Amino acid sequence: MKQIPQIREVNGIQTLYVDDEPFFILGGEIHNSASSSLSYMEREVWPNLRDLNMNTVVAPLYWEQIEAEEGNYDFEVMDGLIRQARENGMHLVFLWFGLWKNAESMYVPGWMKKSTEIYFRAEKPDGKKINTISPLCEAAVEKDAAAFAAIMKHIRETDGEESTVIMMQVENEIGLMGTDRDYSVQGQKAFGEQIPAELAECFGKNGTWTEVFGEDAGEAFMAYYFASAVEKITSAGRKEYPLPCYTNAWLKQYPWYPGSYPSGGPVKEMHKIWKMTAPSLFTLAPDIYVPYVAEILDRYGYDGNPLFVPEVRKDAMTSSYCMYAFTAKNAIGYSPFGIEELALPPEAVDKPPMEVMIALNIDPSAFDITGSKEYLKKTYGLIDQMKPLLLKYRGTDQMKSYVKKSETDFGTFLRFSDYDLLVGYSPKQSAKPLSAGTVIELEKNRFLLVGMNSQFTFMPKTGEPFTVDYLKIEEGTIENGEWKTGRVMNGDEKMSLRFGDMPSCMMVELYKY
Repeated sequence: MKQIPQIREVNGIQTLYVDDEPFFILGGEIHNSASSSLSYMEREVWPNLRDLNMNTVVAPLYWEQIEAEEGNYDFEVMDGLIRQARENGMHLVFLWFGLWKNAESMYVPGWMKKSTEIYFRAEKPDGKKINTISPLCEAAVEKDAAAFAAIMKHIRETDGEESTVIMMQVENEIGLMGTDRDYSVQGQKAFGEQIPAELAECFGKNGTWTEVFGEDAGEAFMAYYFASAVEKITSAGRKEYPLPCYTNAWLKQYPWYPGSYPSGGPVKEMHKIWKMTAPSLFTLAPDIYVPYVAEILDRYGYDGNPLFVPEVRKDAMTSSYCMYAFTAKNAIGYSPFGIEELALPPEAVDKPPMEVMIALNIDPSAFDITGSKEYLKKTYGLIDQMKPLLLKYRGTDQMKSYVKKSETDFGTFLRFSDYDLLVGYSPKQSAKPLSAGTVIELEKNRFLLVGMNSQFTFMPKTGEPFTVDYLKIEEGTIENGEWKTGRVMNGDEKMSLRFGDMPSCMMVELYKY
């Protein structure tokens, strides 16, 4: 029987497999409402994705559209998206916009929205209800789980042999905004109780939420109940079709207090609770619009939480972070948001109002797409052709990667077996990638360099009385992991070994005298 998409461990690194082969998601997430209309997708989206070296589209599914009438499921649009993806040679990661999307219950069906007594909202300390159904509302969670299970069953029946759909996101940026926790009657009662036994065992401490978690009690309380709800929904779906599932986080960021970002969501500080409570999720993924992208990649890509980036800035710098995600953090995939807009003129891109970006701490430059299409296309093409090399060398001392992380980050010093390497970074420039790349030691004196905006100086090991020079410098391309030589550049070019802003690669052979 054909293997369905799954996460496997390869040399200690969790890796997505599709059609029984390792698969890197070179993706793009489309705008929130784009996939609600098949004709819109045909007209405004698919044509814009055909020249980006993408292999996967990250697209929403809407509960209100699938179960407009309680108990009756309509999969016409979902089936159409799968059909269109096949026609365009793409895979799909579906985003389940169920009970929670961006800390609100905006995509729940109308029949649920209107039944406020049964499907109760979370409340602020003053009793004001917010537009978020409480995760303590078991009736709502059960309905969501039933709908998600029906979706997964239908995907198995209609796509199980094709594997067009390769992963599922359960909910979207969940949590509570404007309050640290749910102060409804049900929330107050649960918060006054002892923490669940499994949490007490995990943290090695018994007591109430406040006694165990102190000032973080409200956020920990919501993390447990949101994670519990997501686990019920995810496990119900995976019983029907066990595709890899994850959920995503609106980052913890300034002004840092719970409720200024969605309290209870899977931010890094809440991972211990989420990992224990929602084991059906293979990872907790960051949505990244802050300027310090590399720091977030480092924090969320750790052992036990394979890095998948379902939403990230789409400016020219995103190609640098993409390179770093795959080569340094062993990413499952990478997916700039609003990907269909890369084919548009920069002035045509619909940016959030400035007051919204300020309120949400979004870096406005994240939406400047000047040059971004060509940089991302080249980076995706390189990552795809490098895949055999990445699978062979990742996790070893023979491959080292870098990215410029701040204005005062001027370069890095990399140590290999017989040579050391000083990498100098170019200054940050508007509408250009940041310095980024990877270096693979193929042999003790032979190196593959891949990257952008970088200058390289090979050096003898510390204390050695030698000078390093080049036997050969080759520009070229990588095709399915194999080096294809272009020009041999042993003349003036060796005076300054560097990459410009377009992602490139070269092969270097060294000697000492």
